[in-house]
Amino acid sequence: MPKKPLRPCSHQACPNLTSERYCDEHAKQEAKRYEKYQRDPETRKRYGWAWKRIRDRYIKAHPLCEMCQESGKLTPAQEVHHIKPLSMGGNHDEENLMALCSSCHSTITAREGGRWK
Repeated sequence: MPKKPLRPCSHQACPNLTSERYCDEHAKQEAKRYEKYQRDPETRKRYGWAWKRIRDRYIKAHPLCEMCQESGKLTPAQEVHHIKPLSMGGNHDEENLMALCSSCHSTITAREGGRWK
């Protein structure tokens, strides 16, 4: 199946073409901007360096998306999901984590009313 044509980066006056919303350079800038100005300070505290180490260790131990595996597909995991969100009393324990691909994680987050609510 053919891929979608590349489109211009959404960053103002950027001439780069990309298959995502932003080119690699501006995607990093946009992520930093989101962290600094839009993410709640309490959330920033919960997702610090300790979380990054836990996430990296969990992905290494669970390299495939757990939801895709249930339906018989083998998709690399890219994100770690909290089954019970931290905002609802969840924690970083392994029993509360799930390795997911971006698509499955977005589906769950949208269903639970996360970032896109």
